[in-house]
Amino acid sequence: MKVLVLAAGYGTRLYPLTKDKPKPLLSFAGKPIMNHLIDKAVHLKSLSEVIVVTNERFHGPFEDWAKANKSFPVPIAIINDGTTTPEGRLGAVGDIDFVFKKKTIKEDLLVIGGDNLFDLGLGQYIECADKNRPHVSIGVYDIKNVESAKKFGVVKLDKGNKVISFEEKPQTPKSSLIAMCLYFFPKESLQSIPDYVSRSQKTDATGDYIRWLSEEDEVYGFTFGGKWYDIGSIEEYEKAQKDFLS
Repeated sequence: MKVLVLAAGYGTRLYPLTKDKPKPLLSFAGKPIMNHLIDKAVHLKSLSEVIVVTNERFHGPFEDWAKANKSFPVPIAIINDGTTTPEGRLGAVGDIDFVFKKKTIKEDLLVIGGDNLFDLGLGQYIECADKNRPHVSIGVYDIKNVESAKKFGVVKLDKGNKVISFEEKPQTPKSSLIAMCLYFFPKESLQSIPDYVSRSQKTDATGDYIRWLSEEDEVYGFTFGGKWYDIGSIEEYEKAQKDFLS
């Protein structure tokens, strides 16, 4: 299995913290957010590589970070998508497709948003996702507030945990269950991403892709317990730090 971390955003809502440092490399509870992610990934069976896709602006800091973590038990590859501004970014789906064009991936792939912070391990999620193959499985979290769910991709599951509805930032959410930017792609499903890009010409929100895929095929959700943090602003970043440390 390979892990792909999406880290090509520009973190504009966190300025000035992200003026010279990407959001995933901001310190959280004493270490970069990225280290929290790879610390969870290291426990995954058959992990062969961690891939980080970033942009031209933050390529250097990520290369430095990878060198500082060279003792990690599997290789860490940093890929530069070549973009230089928020306006020119490829988008999450575009970056996944970009990585597919740069690297030959024939293994299962776990995609994680670079600012994803949660305290539950990945083991149960991967175990359930493996049972759902060849279908894609996404990580979801119940924020227990329908009003707050308006800021996210909102998911509705049936009794078998199949995704029956996915709406990106809806005005009237159907549930308080939101997508975490955590996606498990069995190797049998990898072709669905370039197929989606080719047919839709959309490369930004992964939510649009998941909605399309749930209509074309089956997609399953795994609900994470514990805590999950949204690091979308300086206020939310500081609040998450205090909550985590407490």
